[in-house]
Amino acid sequence: MSPVTIVEQLNVFWNSALQTASSFVIPDWGALIGLLPVFIFIGVIGPFLTFTVLGSLLYQVRKPRVKLAFEEGPRHAELDAEGAPIFPPGLPFCRRDAVVYPSGTLRCETCHDALAVVCPMCGLGRAAAIDTCGNCGLVLKVKTRAIAVRATPGPKTGGAAAA
Repeated sequence: MSPVTIVEQLNVFWNSALQTASSFVIPDWGALIGLLPVFIFIGVIGPFLTFTVLGSLLYQVRKPRVKLAFEEGPRHAELDAEGAPIFPPGLPFCRRDAVVYPSGTLRCETCHDALAVVCPMCGLGRAAAIDTCGNCGLVLKVKTRAIAVRATPGPKTGGAAAA
């Protein structure tokens, strides 16, 4: 038996380290070609699906939404700088009470007067019961709606905003 020297021990250790490193440095090409579909899925299809899902979520979070409030029944007309009522064209209104009614209403609920309408085309006033403008000939046949909708400037007062 010959004594084992330090140089021989270092050679054994170095050869085992090189053998272990060669399994990482020099790959088994047959096994890697077999894994090619997995690499394609992870490297190409995976990021595409990820960006598609993230893009959809980002759009759903940031898309513009219309803030609406349901407007039921008549409302008071807006006033100009001098305090005179401003009646919107095409909607029936009562000049005496300065109230604007939903489309299709013919009589004021307060004073029971016949309502008037301003023609949206020529601006001439006429009775709401007449569906054709005598000046420009515009036929304004409006079906009654159950609920009129108008935009609101912000969230509801006194609580959380409606989603």
